[in-house]
Amino acid sequence: MAVLGSGDANGGCSLLHAAGIGYGASLALDLPVKVRLLDKEPRRELDDPDGLLEQVLSAWGNAGHPKPDGELFWSVRSEIPPRQGLKSSAAVSVAAIRALCDATGLELENADIVDIAASAQLSAGVSITGSYDDSWAALEGGWKLVNANAEDARSGLLLESPGPSSDDWAVIIVCRGDREKRPELEDFSFHQQAFSQALNALQEGNDLVALTWNGRGVVGALNDPIGRRLTNDAFVNGGRAAGITGSGPAIVIFTSAVSRPTIERIKQWYSKNDSIKVIETKVINADFTSMDE
Repeated sequence: MAVLGSGDANGGCSLLHAAGIGYGASLALDLPVKVRLLDKEPRRELDDPDGLLEQVLSAWGNAGHPKPDGELFWSVRSEIPPRQGLKSSAAVSVAAIRALCDATGLELENADIVDIAASAQLSAGVSITGSYDDSWAALEGGWKLVNANAEDARSGLLLESPGPSSDDWAVIIVCRGDREKRPELEDFSFHQQAFSQALNALQEGNDLVALTWNGRGVVGALNDPIGRRLTNDAFVNGGRAAGITGSGPAIVIFTSAVSRPTIERIKQWYSKNDSIKVIETKVINADFTSMDE
């Protein structure tokens, strides 16, 4: 079995859900994923219930790019809990496209990768907006504010930031079991005030205020009173920002990286519930100086 190509990406969390008011922003988190393109079926069975990787191949071909010869197979190793709102679909799409680039020797600009990833996610039914913001976070770190209704990734890019410093902030993720249902666009329409507050916060450079306001909007869209209570628990235990990410059900909490007792108190609080899995990670900050070189 030969590895034809491999690609890496990472997960993230929502600062502004694109279904809220048509603008989205996702922040890169240290939740790695590696995708390999193979010429033979791997021993480990592929877990791809939505057929996302098949749609990546289709979107790649539709973009006019050549595919490697012969039958193709995929291998995915991911530390992103799936179906939690932690951008696993965008990350797998981006890593798979990078694997195709590696296999074919093709060099694509990141905006082109985002476009192909958006097409694949829409076709697979794992995104209701195309998730430009999620794919940017999977590629470059930090966050980018995007217009979800733009024609392509380049024209949709409005604002970018390296994100809250990974040296200053610890990130705690509260995973609450599988998502029971995916919300529809109209579910967000009654909560535009919260999403507008999140957008204002991003424009003012207040990333973590945006995360909290966005979480309030998503709680309403999902009609998730348990999520609201669990989010409030984060603040009671010393969290500085907290909110549901993506379309849920995971909750992302930020607290000071230098306060180890607070980090442990938050983790222990949620770990009392056997149905909850707690993950500690950090932000992946974008390095715009290296991108400009």
